[in-house]
Amino acid sequence: MPVIEARTMDGGARRFARAVLALFAALALLMPAGAAAQPQISDDNIRAELIADGGPTAGGEWMLALHFVPRTDEWHGYWSNPGDAGLGMELAWDLPRGWSAGEPLYPVPRRLVIGGLMNHVYEGAYTVLVPIRVPRGADVEAIDPIGLVADYLACTDKLCVPQRAELELDPAAAEDDPRFVRWRASIAPTLDSRANFAIEDRLLRIGIPLPVDMDLSEPHLFVEERELGRGLRPAYARQQTFFREGDLLIAEIPLDQLNLPAEIVREPAPTRLDGILAFSRDVGVRFTAVPGAVPNAGNPVPVREIPPFWILVAGAIAGGLLLNIMPCVFPILSLKALSLARAGGSQAEARREGLAYTAGVLIACIGLGALLLALRSAGEAVGWAFQLQEPGVVIGLLALATAIAANLAGLFDLPSFSLTRRGEPAGAFATGVLAAFVATPCTGPFMAAALGAALILPPVEALLLFASLGFGLALPFLAIGLIPALRRLLPRPGPWMETFRRIMSVPMALTAAALLWLCFRLGGTTFGWGAAALAAVIVVILAVLGRRRFAARPWAGLLAALLVTGAAIAFLPRVVSEEVEVAESLLDPTPFSKSALADARATGRPVFVWFTADWCVSCKVNESVAIEREATREAFQRAGVVTLRGDWTRRDPAITEFLSNHGAAGVPLYLWYEPGEEGRQLPQVLGPDALVTLAQAAPDHPAGAGQDKLRPDAGGGR
Repeated sequence: MPVIEARTMDGGARRFARAVLALFAALALLMPAGAAAQPQISDDNIRAELIADGGPTAGGEWMLALHFVPRTDEWHGYWSNPGDAGLGMELAWDLPRGWSAGEPLYPVPRRLVIGGLMNHVYEGAYTVLVPIRVPRGADVEAIDPIGLVADYLACTDKLCVPQRAELELDPAAAEDDPRFVRWRASIAPTLDSRANFAIEDRLLRIGIPLPVDMDLSEPHLFVEERELGRGLRPAYARQQTFFREGDLLIAEIPLDQLNLPAEIVREPAPTRLDGILAFSRDVGVRFTAVPGAVPNAGNPVPVREIPPFWILVAGAIAGGLLLNIMPCVFPILSLKALSLARAGGSQAEARREGLAYTAGVLIACIGLGALLLALRSAGEAVGWAFQLQEPGVVIGLLALATAIAANLAGLFDLPSFSLTRRGEPAGAFATGVLAAFVATPCTGPFMAAALGAALILPPVEALLLFASLGFGLALPFLAIGLIPALRRLLPRPGPWMETFRRIMSVPMALTAAALLWLCFRLGGTTFGWGAAALAAVIVVILAVLGRRRFAARPWAGLLAALLVTGAAIAFLPRVVSEEVEVAESLLDPTPFSKSALADARATGRPVFVWFTADWCVSCKVNESVAIEREATREAFQRAGVVTLRGDWTRRDPAITEFLSNHGAAGVPLYLWYEPGEEGRQLPQVLGPDALVTLAQAAPDHPAGAGQDKLRPDAGGGR
């Protein structure tokens, strides 16, 4: 089987390598299948399947799907314009007389840069749709199977292998396939309005009609044409720039001048350009552009670049380390304090405790990250801390916090599994799991870029970032367990630890109380009182079965509590209220939506948008310190600031998408829009006068003028 090696080159050698790669791959694809020196090309590395969306209809359009599945994750396929290297797909159809195949419809490709060369690829399974036009009067009941020979290229980071799939489909046996709903949704839709393009020196400028309120987190323009006349072609790996001029998006793409024969250089520019404008990863629109005027003015659109991976890892570790002092971790400081105190024992015990705690944190962070990525790949609109948006999960956490508080208070104790017993790795492991599960919902400094990148990076790199976050969270305790000098700074173990244990049950009980409050906010009154009853039953069960006369069966209480909790998790989510009362705010914000944001920006006034959740302690601290203040309200009134609030306590796909588009994996997120400008992301930790200073710098407007305009469309509730 022909194999094409991919190597890193620079300058002229790189252009020569492109030409050799294309020539060799083309020869391999065009080689007759029966040639003695050429083995049969197959689809071993990326398997292709031809699937119909039901049967054909005379005079209609019959949609077929080419579904590609790589043999392993390392293989990728290509868009129609593969970029600096690779080959596009070639299709040879065997159709009945009068039938014809339209242009293939592709999903939004992804960018893959290797050795300075950018390729337009598809990683993992992907589907290309092909419309088949069926003539009027066609006898669709008595036709022979249709045939297709698909030639395409399968590559890894190191080699490329030509592929050929010989496929056949019987129209009479075709049935509706439910997968077409998902496949159609993945295809980039066609933009209704036509775009203009102009080639100026070595710059391709394209003006694309696009609403001003359209979010562009990672804009990139994929041009289908490889040659643009006069020996020019897109410089795929160079930075593209974008500008806004009202409802017009202007893209500027650098061009390369190729050293080609004079007759090719004299070729005119194309009269039409097709391509895909990607808003973010896997989301975009198809467009068609014709020669025309493209404005030079416009406001620059900030493009979110992913930092180098080592910077993301360092940020994740630093963010996890700072979580130890973030407000969202305060409720579980009691467990960490007990771990510190227990580390005063022998060196072997301290080492086991530190390693067990670290293992618990890492497993919880990686597990949550893997579940998050799996849900997003399945099409679910979820973000970091998605677990606290589920009523059943909050019920489970409430039961766990209640049981731990009872354990710390001395109501019961399991001899072989205790969160406070010295030298028990199981207890340290459980503490680490709980710390990660409860402490990571609120993102802190350094975490935003890392977690935002984790949502768009390949799975292996993403999971490494989640593991780095967990390592940072566990690092202080791991250091104490492994470094004797740090342990010597701790007080010696003694009888005082039992009293300390009782005292530490108070903050753990406050954690349970906070989770109970969240039950009321998340699910309404009935759900909240049901959760309160569950916590009371657990306390009674553990207190009664924890007495001395039940010491022979120490696990009985825990087993009974688990059964009651399981029943509550199965039943209580059914009584969750559809509407929950919205928290009052001094700023009287409008509930967030894309249309509300567009209306707010259209007022010509400053706009402040904040995203929060009732389970995010950092959010609530910021609100009490900087947002819900009379000084902030007065400054906003003087400047006529329009305020919007996105409440993410419950799952909200629109908010999740907006957060992802702004590189945020969770809350809090704060955005400030000056009139006519793109939003500026504010720090995740707000100072007391941060918003007041922004409002004072804005021109004065009549108090509340912009906010009133939004009232009719505000909607209500969560």
